[in-house]
Amino acid sequence: MATIKDIAKLAGVSAATVSRVLNYDSSLSVTDKTKKRIFEAAEELSYQKKSAHKFGGHKIAIVHWYTEQEELNDLYYLSIRLGIEQRCKALDMNAEVYFFDNISEISSKDVDGIIAVGKFSYSQVKELSQINQHVVFVDYSPDQDHYDAVIVDFERATYKVIDYFIETGHQEIGFIGGREIAKGETEVISDMRERTFCSYMQELGLFKSEYVYMDIFSVDNGYKLMKRAIEELGARLPSAFFISSDVMAIGSLRALHEANISVPERVSIIGINDMSISKYVYPSLSSVKVFTEEMGEAAVDTLLERLDGRVIAKKILLATELILRDSVK
Repeated sequence: MATIKDIAKLAGVSAATVSRVLNYDSSLSVTDKTKKRIFEAAEELSYQKKSAHKFGGHKIAIVHWYTEQEELNDLYYLSIRLGIEQRCKALDMNAEVYFFDNISEISSKDVDGIIAVGKFSYSQVKELSQINQHVVFVDYSPDQDHYDAVIVDFERATYKVIDYFIETGHQEIGFIGGREIAKGETEVISDMRERTFCSYMQELGLFKSEYVYMDIFSVDNGYKLMKRAIEELGARLPSAFFISSDVMAIGSLRALHEANISVPERVSIIGINDMSISKYVYPSLSSVKVFTEEMGEAAVDTLLERLDGRVIAKKILLATELILRDSVK
């Protein structure tokens, strides 16, 4: 496992700066450029290098539904993007990254295909397909009859977390979740983690609506939601929380620390994504590992199949793995 010193060396900063950035220390004053360099270094050191046949000559556009600034607040998508870039590099393919605010710069004659990362509205899906008919969506499936997609089995991941908590003696289980809205839209995109948590807990007879807190995915909202739960529930605070992203879990840990609530002695925490930084926070974060590197690889390989003549749309569902660390007992 790469150490904080390894990340610091690759990023060209001090180990102390790396530690504070990875823990989202709000009192630290560093530029977004420095943060990005540290996060990308942490991801790069976690990748497994793989041999591959070369496909030099292909040029693709990686279209990110976030702006570059927003990506720093949700490392899940940064990790997927880097997985795509690593695969393209291994295959000797040219990949150009476009964030949400510069999609108009993509030239249809300059790209062989598009990999779209994140959630897109109907009009955006149409716009992308007009630029190039070969579009693969990652973490989203807008139309499985027409577009290739690589998604995660978040339903099964949620079952794993709840089952683990119950098996280890927890009956009062809370949920802190994130919501997403496509740019230019107002309707919240339905989230499989939230839906599955509520339905499965109801099936088990353990669901309590007052234990569910939702907001947009970010470290700050994870902090705010956990702080609200602590204030509203007091002594009734659940003994365990499933938190639907690691960045929100990191914010939640900070709120618990500030309230002098011990983790995992009083509250056990499990996040989801298992980002490379999860092992560096205190206590080290238990998480459901989402194989973002493999998501990126699958997206590139699926696009290559399209370029090779496949016409039937393909939807790839990736499994997850529960990784237990110090935030649970």
